[in-house]
Amino acid sequence: MFTSVLMIEQPLTAVDVDFVTNLHGDDAVSFIVLMQPRGDQDRLLRAIDDVALGELPEAIREGDEPEGEAALGPAAHALAHSLNALRAKGANAVGQIVEDHPLDKLKTIVDEHDADEVIVLTAPHFVEEFFHRDWASRARHKVGVPVLKLFSHNE
Repeated sequence: MFTSVLMIEQPLTAVDVDFVTNLHGDDAVSFIVLMQPRGDQDRLLRAIDDVALGELPEAIREGDEPEGEAALGPAAHALAHSLNALRAKGANAVGQIVEDHPLDKLKTIVDEHDADEVIVLTAPHFVEEFFHRDWASRARHKVGVPVLKLFSHNE
């Protein structure tokens, strides 16, 4: 069975689920989903990205996003939704919330499960991508398996 570690920052949409479950055709794929709650360390970057995408109202609302302990509940709900959606498509899926050092946790999970690939599924992050500080760019230098970066879809 092919094992993919899927890093997400928001619940998977139906389009996301269809895409990742069909990436390998008819091959059986097992997913290990890592969900990182939103935090205040990236609030400014998210607001800049919103402005760059022409979504000024979203940039203004970034201050209303839950952070720290308050972000754990929404993250757990998003993870459960995503796992259920993957399982409904017939995929094996387990997951966990990653609060600290997501790339270190990613490396550990890849090694422990002998994962075949990492899929980073996020919204566009222009500032981080420009400076190669986004998850996918940083993971490529850390995990030792192919890293695929995909942009998530909004419903």
